[in-house]
Amino acid sequence: MKPMLPVLQFEPPEFPGWSYEVKYDGFRAILDWDADGPRLSSRNEKPLLPLFPEIRAFLDAHLNAFQPFLPIRIDCELAILENEYKANFSAIQTRGRLKAEKRIAEAAKKNPARLMAFDLLIESGEKIHSLPYLERKRRLASLFLKTGMAMEPTTTGDMLLQLVPQQAILSTLWEEVVLHDGEGIVAKAPESQWEEGKRSTKWVKYKNWKLVDCFITAYEKSNGYYYCGVYKDGEVIQIGHILFGLKPEEKQALFAVIKQNSKAEDSRFIYVEPAICFEVKYLELYDSELREPHFSRFRLDLRPEDCTFDNFLFNQKNVTGDIELTHPDKPVWENPSIRKIDLVHYLMEVAPSMLPFLKKRALTVIRYPHGMFGEAFYQKNCPDYAPDFIETYLDEGINYIVCNDLKTLVWLGNQLAIEYHIPFHTIESGKASEIVLDLDPPSAADFGLAVQAAAYIKEVIDGLGLTGFVKTSGNKGLQVYLPLPYDRYSFDDTRLFTEFIANYLVSKEPGLFTIERLKKNRGGRLYVDYVQHAPGKTIIAPYSTRGNKHAGVAAPLFWDEVGEGLDPKDFNLPNVLKRYRNLGDPFQDYFREGETQPFGPVLEFLKTGGNLK
Repeated sequence: MKPMLPVLQFEPPEFPGWSYEVKYDGFRAILDWDADGPRLSSRNEKPLLPLFPEIRAFLDAHLNAFQPFLPIRIDCELAILENEYKANFSAIQTRGRLKAEKRIAEAAKKNPARLMAFDLLIESGEKIHSLPYLERKRRLASLFLKTGMAMEPTTTGDMLLQLVPQQAILSTLWEEVVLHDGEGIVAKAPESQWEEGKRSTKWVKYKNWKLVDCFITAYEKSNGYYYCGVYKDGEVIQIGHILFGLKPEEKQALFAVIKQNSKAEDSRFIYVEPAICFEVKYLELYDSELREPHFSRFRLDLRPEDCTFDNFLFNQKNVTGDIELTHPDKPVWENPSIRKIDLVHYLMEVAPSMLPFLKKRALTVIRYPHGMFGEAFYQKNCPDYAPDFIETYLDEGINYIVCNDLKTLVWLGNQLAIEYHIPFHTIESGKASEIVLDLDPPSAADFGLAVQAAAYIKEVIDGLGLTGFVKTSGNKGLQVYLPLPYDRYSFDDTRLFTEFIANYLVSKEPGLFTIERLKKNRGGRLYVDYVQHAPGKTIIAPYSTRGNKHAGVAAPLFWDEVGEGLDPKDFNLPNVLKRYRNLGDPFQDYFREGETQPFGPVLEFLKTGGNLK
């Protein structure tokens, strides 16, 4: 059957009483499941299960759970998730083109697709298309709850059928979509019925358009495309072409100007020197070209030299539109060569994983106004010149910055805030948000001691049924994290655990580990700092850069990386950005694990005199 479709709107669809869902960029699919088995059809009514055998296997494995509710029909998006708010358009396109069964099976195992379900049309054979949207949504959520399906999007685990929940407040959802670089949202009227094959004004899609300033480089005669370019290192590079958005009279005038000022012409193109600047809306850069580009407006106030690849990168997330990046080419690190624009771009990329650790915490930064080429200073108080959108928190006479959003993080990056130090609790709670064990070897050459200590800690927490995470300090040590349920455990509680772990390590290898505070008395042993985990103390935030010569990063690691050969200097800004893109975030499940961390029984064991030895 042909799916119902939304209309496109370029203004935020803020309508009273409407609901909002994440729009995933994949293949629209209708799941029909009856006594003959499941069928998954594309919007062109082509079968999808042969191309995505992982979905068929998942559905077959959960037949018993769904049996009481068959026949069912669910409206879905078949997607390969990059994060909870964004699907990987390139990945699903590649999967859709595969033909060989072996390659399809390999791809299904390596990076499985997921069915993102957002509407229920038939349940237990009852057609419910004509019920109001909110009622269909309620019944879909109830079905997922009863069958044990994922009640929200997740990129981890083997749950391949997931609910797309609705939200009542557009701004809340939109902030997450922008932060995670998602495609956009769909707004839905509460009373809307599901109308087959209709593009309805009761469903409105609003896309996460980015903006780029560019100039015209050529005109293609056969189709009317205008080719776009920007400057990179003094050379013109092509970033795509536009056709849509220009009014007929604008096209005519533009063609006349191009024809009059052409520098060359062949059978296909009319070429011009960079001169005509304009703004283009687009979704993302795909295969080195703008995806879904639309002409926005002419920029007569710009010179071609203002249209640069650096500015293009800076505006990859549209929240930065009202922040001016000053001196983007300013050197920050010498080797590796990193400029301010590179630092800000890094912060923008890792923000989805870094910001959750900064939110609602009093922030202390270390700023390097001249990069690594000059002096640094600590900054706790928010400066008077900070823009109005910067949120603050007053504590004991200090007006701390609270970095709750991407805009604040980008502003801090522009201020050359290099290090981000946070307390172990939020501004809303005096209780510990996590336990952190800081493993500080006497020198970089002794980093192996930190690796060995982390391995011992991993053995203990695994034996206790706890979940831990590990990251580099960005300098010469490692830090082991145990997320905790929010606002439940005091620092006196967590001190029992950190002290026992520290004593356990010392008893295990007294020649290697120590809890001695004075450096002169440590004798070349690794210092296990459990005293530092306390109110008022801070630690470097995950993904924060460090003010050292090699541009180190406090980089989250996978546990199987913690072993012989691990070198903290490998985790500098360029390398961490590459691994973040390629491997994802090792701390991805951090806060979800914290909600269910079974720390209570361990604490009771310690309070009654239990010993970890």
